[in-house]
Amino acid sequence: MAEEQAAAQEQASQQQFVTQRIYTKDISFESPATPNVFRQEWKPNVNVDLNTKSSRLDEEGNHEVVLTLTITAKLEEQTAFLVEVQQAAIFFVSGIEDEALRQLLSTVAPTILFPYAREAIDSLVVRGGFPALMIAPVNFDALYRQAVAQQAADEAGAAPEGATH
Repeated sequence: MAEEQAAAQEQASQQQFVTQRIYTKDISFESPATPNVFRQEWKPNVNVDLNTKSSRLDEEGNHEVVLTLTITAKLEEQTAFLVEVQQAAIFFVSGIEDEALRQLLSTVAPTILFPYAREAIDSLVVRGGFPALMIAPVNFDALYRQAVAQQAADEAGAAPEGATH
């Protein structure tokens, strides 16, 4: 029992996840209906699209994670504004592989990036002349579990008839 605990502690001490740099990769703000949109009652339909992607940068363990948030605010069918922010970071990861690495880059990394993206979006919206926009927090763990379950369901549905797993 003590040997197992020592081995687990040694493995944990060799695992590293370090934020190297956080940066804005791309940012845009469009308000095609101004100034007429300011003359209407402000009750927009706001749509939030979220996407993450990660890529290995080198063999030393550096990975880039990009969180993309696209916000579209419409008054009826008219676009009041469209904001897109790609918030990114370089993370150094050591001693974590395969599924644990995918989960880390899909959950912890976007959780770190989200407040930066949310602040950038709010700032752009306010500078565009609109009321502040506070995007609700996102549970990246739940999104990851949902994506894994959907992928498993898709793979199960794609299996040829009569095939077993």
